[in-house]
Amino acid sequence: MNTKGQSYPKSIILRVVYFKLRFTLSYRDVEEIMKMRGVHVDHATIQRWVYKFTPFIELEMKKRKGRVRTSWRLDETYIKVKGIWCYLYRVADKLGNTVDFLLTRKRQRMSAQSFLIKAINNNCRPRVINIDKSGSNTAAIKVYNKRSFSKIKIRQCKYLNNIVEQDHRFIKWRIQNGLGFISFESARRTLSGIEVVHMVRKNQMVRPGVTMFKSFCKLAD
Repeated sequence: MNTKGQSYPKSIILRVVYFKLRFTLSYRDVEEIMKMRGVHVDHATIQRWVYKFTPFIELEMKKRKGRVRTSWRLDETYIKVKGIWCYLYRVADKLGNTVDFLLTRKRQRMSAQSFLIKAINNNCRPRVINIDKSGSNTAAIKVYNKRSFSKIKIRQCKYLNNIVEQDHRFIKWRIQNGLGFISFESARRTLSGIEVVHMVRKNQMVRPGVTMFKSFCKLAD
């Protein structure tokens, strides 16, 4: 992660970004915490750091994430962006490990299909995907099977999706104290950072650090 040209050292930037992504804090909360530690940094600067450096951290996590199982649980949850409900597609394996995620503006077959392709390209082709009764998710898997000559099994068992539905709560809890997202891209980047920290929390990194924060810092090496 290149922090050249910034007014603060990399160690400070990483700590500030980690605080925002890990805990249920507003940008002003993080500003106050850093002030108590003798570091004066404006909340708008913190917001710019999260926006700028989170994509790099997400990319590094893709390289260092451990393999996931081939039995997936796919579901979506609602996230409000600039007063409009958007859809956060998420999939976890049978052990609860995060497979992938994607924020979309609409809940439709093309959105579900884009997410499915992204998840498979970044991870592996699953043997079975458990979904709810969503027609868009069903159609997306069927189209993928047809176009790629795959045989991904579609399973609709409500209780099996409890794993990913419970996992949604951490993400929703993390953003509840904020003032809301002002743009789709800002929401996408912030949520990707929260997801990465959540994966670190679930020990999904290959060769992690001795603590969660040190593991997070490894992603910025």
